[in-house]
Amino acid sequence: MARKTEKVQPGTGNVFRDLGYADADERKLRVQLAMRVYELIARSGLTRVKAAALFGIPQPHVSELKHLKLSRFSSERLMHFMTLLDRDVEILIRPRDKA
Repeated sequence: MARKTEKVQPGTGNVFRDLGYADADERKLRVQLAMRVYELIARSGLTRVKAAALFGIPQPHVSELKHLKLSRFSSERLMHFMTLLDRDVEILIRPRDKA
């Protein structure tokens, strides 16, 4: 029986780009921000109900945030949630790496 060989193509580091999404960078950013927001919620000991009240959103939306269902959350909104969690958000603009 002949062995079948498969070609492995290295990823780009952005799964959304690898899957062909036109807005791959925005999707990756929203996932990173959402993960950090939920980490801050957990670390602060806030319940989902209290986090929802703090953010001014319904509690089920906090659950969506936890499960990375992010269609209703923009990057700006997620950064705003971080400020509500008493964090400063800095945006760094620099030249791209040539690599």
